[in-house]
Amino acid sequence: MKRGNDLMVFLASEVFILSIEQVMGCVRNTSMSVLLVLIYCICFESGSATDTISSSEPIKDPGYIISNGSAFKLGFFSPENSTNRYVGIWYNNISGCTVVWVANRQEPLRDSNGVLTISEDGDLVVLNGEKKLIWSANVSNSVPNSSAQLLDSGNLVLQENTTGTIWESFQYPSDTFLPKMKLSANVRTGKKVEITSWKSPSDPSIGIFSFDIQPLGLPQVFIWNNGSPYWRSGQWNGRIFIGIPDMDSVYLNGFNFVDDQDGNFYLIFDYADKAMSYYALNSQGNLVLKDLYNGLKNVLWLALQTMCDIYGKCGAFGTCNPNKSPICSCFQGFEPNNLKEWNRGNWTSGCVRRTPLQCERVNTGGGEGKKDGFLNLKMTKVPDNAVWSSAFENKCREQCLENCSCIAYAYDTGIGCMSWTNKLIDTQQCSSSGVDLYIRVAYSEFDKVGNVKKIVTITVITGTIFLSICTYLLWKRKANLKAREKKAREILLFNREEAQPKFHSDNLDQVKVQELPLFNLEELASATNNFHLSNKLGEGGFGPVYKGKLSDGQEIAVKRLSKASGQGSQEFMNEVVVISKLQHRNLVRLLGCCVEGEEKMLIYEYMPNKSLDAFLFDPPKEKLLDWGKRFNIIEGIGRALLYLHRDSRLRIIHRDLKASNILLDKELNSKISDFGMARIFGNDEDQANTNRVVGTYGYMSPEYAMEGRFSEKSDVFSFGVLLLEIISGRKNSSFYHDEQSMSLLGFAWKLWNADNIIALIDTMVYESCFEMEILRCIHVGLLCVQEFAKDRPTVSVVISMLKSEILDLPRPEQPAFTERQIPLDKKLSHSSQRIFSVNDVTVSKVQGR
Repeated sequence: MKRGNDLMVFLASEVFILSIEQVMGCVRNTSMSVLLVLIYCICFESGSATDTISSSEPIKDPGYIISNGSAFKLGFFSPENSTNRYVGIWYNNISGCTVVWVANRQEPLRDSNGVLTISEDGDLVVLNGEKKLIWSANVSNSVPNSSAQLLDSGNLVLQENTTGTIWESFQYPSDTFLPKMKLSANVRTGKKVEITSWKSPSDPSIGIFSFDIQPLGLPQVFIWNNGSPYWRSGQWNGRIFIGIPDMDSVYLNGFNFVDDQDGNFYLIFDYADKAMSYYALNSQGNLVLKDLYNGLKNVLWLALQTMCDIYGKCGAFGTCNPNKSPICSCFQGFEPNNLKEWNRGNWTSGCVRRTPLQCERVNTGGGEGKKDGFLNLKMTKVPDNAVWSSAFENKCREQCLENCSCIAYAYDTGIGCMSWTNKLIDTQQCSSSGVDLYIRVAYSEFDKVGNVKKIVTITVITGTIFLSICTYLLWKRKANLKAREKKAREILLFNREEAQPKFHSDNLDQVKVQELPLFNLEELASATNNFHLSNKLGEGGFGPVYKGKLSDGQEIAVKRLSKASGQGSQEFMNEVVVISKLQHRNLVRLLGCCVEGEEKMLIYEYMPNKSLDAFLFDPPKEKLLDWGKRFNIIEGIGRALLYLHRDSRLRIIHRDLKASNILLDKELNSKISDFGMARIFGNDEDQANTNRVVGTYGYMSPEYAMEGRFSEKSDVFSFGVLLLEIISGRKNSSFYHDEQSMSLLGFAWKLWNADNIIALIDTMVYESCFEMEILRCIHVGLLCVQEFAKDRPTVSVVISMLKSEILDLPRPEQPAFTERQIPLDKKLSHSSQRIFSVNDVTVSKVQGR
């Protein structure tokens, strides 16, 4: 216990004892005496909840200690459906007992008389009511007068003033992998730090599953079932494990794999935007990522999501695809090793090669024949037991072909050339990511592949013709009925006296949006109560947006093109084509579109917290955005921009990034919306010019607003403005009538030069513990809004700066638009009113000069 607490408890106890003596002297009442003594005990117990254990201050069941920041609690607990008692660590202030570490896993206490204390020789021990040793930290170099402290990271450390930390629970984890914890392996000593499952939800003793890192060869992480591989992550390429389809890069998902060059390898994770997240290995052998947001246990990810995730499900030379039936198949050029068992669904026997390779034919006297070739299996979780070489991509194939033992190869930019000389085991086909795997087969297999392709092609063409005829006849039959129903619906829904010219859905480019669902007008009218005013969420340059609920209960947002909008079919089609091809957690998801008559609508996932500006610039709601949430929003926008600029199938420049186009979900996570002005870049394009400048004044970069030139750096400029708005809580346009005639950028620049940039920080979020992080964000924001595009960092560099991966930041140059050119007393002309968005929602147009 800290000295201040010692003094307070001592004084309180002394005063309370005196009070009891005085009262007892005046009132000789047995029940009153008992009541006062009980109150004293309760008060004294509440004062004992510190973060430290010592020999003089042990924990007796049901006592506990709480970490300094109140994040974790250490004490005694019983699992569900069990009366056994264990010493454990769990999240504090979270409903239920989310246990992350257990001391006496193998030997429970049978009653509530247990004690956690420091022994005479300085070891951390658990004793039962008879003072018998149940568990100890088993510290060989313990010293007297040591103490154990529970840290806010969930780590319990045994320490001594002179020698420092001599033991910590993070080195002996249970079933939970916490942020900042290190899973490790030493290739020289073989010592490992791993997590092990509970036997069952009611028994925390060591189960049959474990999770650790395998650093030899190409590093991977494994789940083991009684020592046999059960799940595998795929190889580490310096950013991600390439066998996990939905894993983002290291600075997004917070994972890092470290080689200390001394034989030790470490796996660490730390989610900046999910501080209450952790990985747990459950008793069924599945690694689960959970997040305790608002006290709810949300499952964010599972290691094993399909049967294909089980290690070696399809045996050697077999590949698993969860979207096919059956899920297992042999590589091209291979056939089942045991056809009878294979047809029964027992695929573990795997497959064997159908035709010997060239080297095998020569060795058996069968003649050399034509050289082997490689069949390409796209987007795969490549097999286990890869061998690495330093060959470049163009040499990787040649190197494998020259080696008779090489049966497959693959290339990843982060890893390099991988090859396989043994059986190809644990291969899985992915739908959205993965690495191309090249499998060596005899030359004759290529003729078989060609014949199969011809048969498939003929079958597809014949089937397509047949389906087209059937579809046409069906359409012809229903055409007249649909026309009559459509006309009646238009009159009913829109109070039209006669039908208007039609914009048929046939005009929609089905090639570009073939995967996008089409909604019908009647369905959307029903979902929005005929687009009733009470369901209207807002209105932008595109038109009004309505809240709706589909018949299955799903909530949606319907964006309806206004006839008076300055935008039209071009922007509508642009948004449909662009966003239908994008999938990212920080982009608003497009669910479908509707084109009937003159109606053109986009259907999005519903964002219950609307847009960022509704929170950021509204004093009552602004209080809900503390610094943690604001930094999470900033990171989310950055992640989405990085995806648009670098990681998506298309390179996208948004061109209209602003606070009203950043939507917030129920957890206040940010999602970029409104892609009507977005531009797709080719792989060889760095910038482009336009005569049709679109966007919102105050967020447009100078080269775009003045000259029509835009690039990735245009979005970086807009991001910088957003960053400064989020930190200051002020709109960039809020300075239009300021006596200093400055924009937010000018105001920030003035404070920067006056060495008073701290004055820019919104008082709602300022806390001294966050000051350095906030100041770094302001610094990054000023770097983003520099006048010349070449001086601004790319989004990837911006994210590294925000995450402190780049420590030394350059000094920013003067931002653009720091001084307003229009005098304050001059009223805006009619033409000027088209430039400024009064409500920061409408899309403004500026003609390039």
